[in-house]
Amino acid sequence: MALAPGTRLGPYEITAQIGVGGMGEVYRAIDTNLKRAVAIKVLPEAVAADVDRLARFQREAEVLASLNHPNIAIVHGLEKSDGVTALVMELVEGPTLADRIAEGPFPLDETLHVAKQIAEALEAAHERGIIHRDLKPANIKLRPDGAVKVLDFGLAKAMEPTGAMSSSYSLSPTITTPAMTQMGMILGTAAYMSPEQAKGRLADKRSDIWAFGSVLYEMLTGKRAFPGDDVSDTLAAVLRVEPDWTRLPANTHGAVRRLLRRCLQKDATQRLHDINDARIEIQEAQATTDPETMTVVIPVSARRRERVAWALLAVATLALVALAVSATLYLHRAVPEPVVTRLDVVTPPAADSFSFALSPNGRQLVFVANGEKGSQLWVRPLDQSAAQPLADTVGASFPFWAPNSRAVGFFADGKLKRINLTGGAVQVLADAPVPRGGTWNAEDVIVFAPTINSALMRVAAGGGPVEPVTQLTVGQGSHRWPQFLPDGRQFLFSMATGLPETHGAYVSSLDGEKTVRVMPAETAAMYASPGYLLLVSQGVLIAYPFNTANGTVTKAPIPVTQPVGADDGALHSAFSVSEQGVLAYRVGTGSRRQLVWVNRMGELFGRIGSIDEDSPANPESHRTVNA
Repeated sequence: MALAPGTRLGPYEITAQIGVGGMGEVYRAIDTNLKRAVAIKVLPEAVAADVDRLARFQREAEVLASLNHPNIAIVHGLEKSDGVTALVMELVEGPTLADRIAEGPFPLDETLHVAKQIAEALEAAHERGIIHRDLKPANIKLRPDGAVKVLDFGLAKAMEPTGAMSSSYSLSPTITTPAMTQMGMILGTAAYMSPEQAKGRLADKRSDIWAFGSVLYEMLTGKRAFPGDDVSDTLAAVLRVEPDWTRLPANTHGAVRRLLRRCLQKDATQRLHDINDARIEIQEAQATTDPETMTVVIPVSARRRERVAWALLAVATLALVALAVSATLYLHRAVPEPVVTRLDVVTPPAADSFSFALSPNGRQLVFVANGEKGSQLWVRPLDQSAAQPLADTVGASFPFWAPNSRAVGFFADGKLKRINLTGGAVQVLADAPVPRGGTWNAEDVIVFAPTINSALMRVAAGGGPVEPVTQLTVGQGSHRWPQFLPDGRQFLFSMATGLPETHGAYVSSLDGEKTVRVMPAETAAMYASPGYLLLVSQGVLIAYPFNTANGTVTKAPIPVTQPVGADDGALHSAFSVSEQGVLAYRVGTGSRRQLVWVNRMGELFGRIGSIDEDSPANPESHRTVNA
């Protein structure tokens, strides 16, 4: 039932209706107490009359009200009056993004300006565990001052019937605009639903990333990425059809093209996992000219014949190099030559030379080093000149990152712990008296090795029950150094104790259905995109082409670089690799350093300068990172 102008809901006086749809009727109103304009969303009767759904909506609204971000429309509260339940929200003036797209495609610079703000809104919500689930142009407002406001965070889920499938309610029509009707657009969210939502599966933050990609594509082209004459046709396109990439303007930045393809991967495990990475890509596209216009594509066969030398610090260093250098060396197709950058980072003395890890986004390094309070964790952003110690991490070892690169898991005092880089107290998750590594997936599951003679265990990243995820069999030694593979369900781990015939790299999964021995190995192996296992053998870092689908090594190994340190006692190698193609490794154990030239096959070409044989060897005096 529509509310007439002048109707009062508590202190709010209705002045006009501004929208109607499956999410409810929306009105402009005046807050008579504070003398401000607000938007009032009157909930559908099906929600307001259902005690359980209304209680759940109350809880969701409380969470939404906690979001405080300049690109998110503020939720002021709930108002219940005369049998009507309404959500009170910030009134955002200006057209919707759907209105603006109806006028035609956006210029590239304007697209990036808007997309960056949408990404920042999603990033803020995802950090609080809030998923939008219904992101589309009609839920995005463009204020006259250029600010972007995203509306209706989480409301599709909040108003969903208890036990309903995730897609059931979001297919309902939501607030429409004249522009949508005039363009003959489909009502509802079908064109922006992810494949997993279209199949009736639960939505997560990757579903928002899919919708973000769909919106970005539509801004650039003026056309939907997945068009259809009705909901069925549209969902069929979402599930089976690729967007028409030829519609993208010729001047679309190469980074934006790659971002779109990563956002619109139909397999959620291959999709961009964190919206903050999309925001970073957009910022870089805004700040740089298109690198693709300056790239020379060289076939791999030709590059393999080249004898291009690399300068690396040879002793007592941590070296960071673009992993794309090694990865593209092995690809059997023509790809752009990667750019390698390097920088020296002097770190404090390290108590544990093997405890360091690159963040998944390749932008930060966490490592163990001595500080004022003893050995603890330090974090060094690679674009800054100094590392910062992390409070309350004294005695830490074997750090590993959350997939969003915003939290770190580590071991200290016989416990598995976590610390958020944005602040807050260290949280204890589980017992781990003699730890041997951990790994963290996008669903906030941590798999870790609590002792040197145990199977791997799992625990929620927020704490909870600890359960075994692998099983030891007769003759096997301990399971250690786990690492999730890209699908977030399978994980790699190592076993190098027990009977010699059991030593090697293994793949198992969270469901525990099958454990496969990939290959024999005496030190821990690590997965590197787009499909390699890296391990150290006799001081040489080696890459094995690897098929994650069946857990097999597919081709002959290829040396990457040398020498790389390994801890024979822990059966752990001193290297780390990010999802973004950056490789960190520690070279040697002494403080004496010399510049050497090494080719891509790891062969020593020559030396520069000399080592001062009279200088004292202090393995902690210089820790250098080359990036």
